[in-house]
Amino acid sequence: MRQCDLALMAASSRGFSTTHFDFKLRVRRLSVALQPNTNVLGFGSRKRRKVCSGADRVRLGSFQLRCCCSDSVTPIRRTSGPGGNGGDKNDEWRFDAKKKPHSHTLRVRIQASPAAMPFASPPSFLKQEKFFPRCTPRNSGPQSRDTPPKRDTGIANEKDWGISLLNENINETGTNEDGSTWYRESGEELGENGYRCRWTKMGGQSHDTSSEWKETWWEKSDWTGYKELGVEKSGRNSEGDSWWETWQENLQQDEWSNIARIERSAQKQAKSGTENAGWYEKWWEKYDAKGWTEKGAHKYGRLNEQSWWEKWGEHYDGRGSVLKWTDKWAETELGTKWGDKWEERFFKGIGSRHGETWHVSPSGERWSRTWGEEHFGNGKVHKYGNSTTGESWDIVVDEETYYEAEPHYGWADVVGDSSQLLSIEPRERPPGVFPSLDFGTPPSAEAEQDSPDDLPPSQ
Repeated sequence: MRQCDLALMAASSRGFSTTHFDFKLRVRRLSVALQPNTNVLGFGSRKRRKVCSGADRVRLGSFQLRCCCSDSVTPIRRTSGPGGNGGDKNDEWRFDAKKKPHSHTLRVRIQASPAAMPFASPPSFLKQEKFFPRCTPRNSGPQSRDTPPKRDTGIANEKDWGISLLNENINETGTNEDGSTWYRESGEELGENGYRCRWTKMGGQSHDTSSEWKETWWEKSDWTGYKELGVEKSGRNSEGDSWWETWQENLQQDEWSNIARIERSAQKQAKSGTENAGWYEKWWEKYDAKGWTEKGAHKYGRLNEQSWWEKWGEHYDGRGSVLKWTDKWAETELGTKWGDKWEERFFKGIGSRHGETWHVSPSGERWSRTWGEEHFGNGKVHKYGNSTTGESWDIVVDEETYYEAEPHYGWADVVGDSSQLLSIEPRERPPGVFPSLDFGTPPSAEAEQDSPDDLPPSQ
């Protein structure tokens, strides 16, 4: 294993560490109200956008994609009367974009039941306060910008990290006026097939070692055209709070199809030092030059007696087919569990949606309500569903079909936001020397679909 990779693994294995910098983590207690007359799962809302018109198309080189409004949206809940589903009430959520020019409005109908239990929104219990860097501009120490990661912020763009690798090998340390210490190292590792890894590591400690911070930057490349840019940082403070975050993006060319692909990912984690509280998130995005796109996230959190999970995914095949799904659930130490999940598949205006809302009491009694929609592409929608309390409906209504046929952020966008990655210079390849390619196993048609036959399991 290369020393560069070992250095990165070592930074991860040392756990969470980073500077205190006069900044505190506070835990806000979560109040879980289990009221039987509420039917909302309070997870953070996903962004959803309407299918785009041809007027929104732009061309970038040989690529053509449609641009959609990327404004964030705010859910507004409205309960309507009987809508032809056996006298049930439907909860209609209208996602209204914030008041900005060219924003879109999307209406999404979600079936729910008055008997469903509420989900208290996962708290952002690690709150950031005023931050004072210990490495002041008056000395030569590194300027740490390290703070705990924020929940539900997705994958940052490379410009937000400010990665600046040194062009020389250094190994230096120092002490600040307040007694805190710092270090900075940089180097370059070379390997077979033109492999090169340039890296910079930095960090510091308070004078009593009660707080610590670490940060590592790197870029990698080889003769196959592979390029990678990454960051890892961690920290802890005097109150015992700790955090860790990593981010990376890479460019590679598929050996079988010769199509360029960019992948981005981020992992974030934070733990309280005073209570049984913490959270973890993993985000990923994959794009290729023909419009194929995959996005997803896994999230987990705990605050004392309550835990919650969330998973979601999106898949666009670049030819008009789209799959989306979400699965959210939670539980308490007393044994109460509840959740919600849904899935949608569409192609050229024809498709389906279906989902389930469920609840399990501490005694094991289970309630659930399932619903489904079939969209025929002609303005007709078949709606059906039932619940464990005897509700049922099966109707056909006149209704428009809305869905995202293409990702709001696609290949052209990620290329435009990856200038530093694309500018990585590989080692010069001597004449007559060719890269060694590992073709592996060709992707199967099933793997290309990458979609489950049913909703992902909640438990």
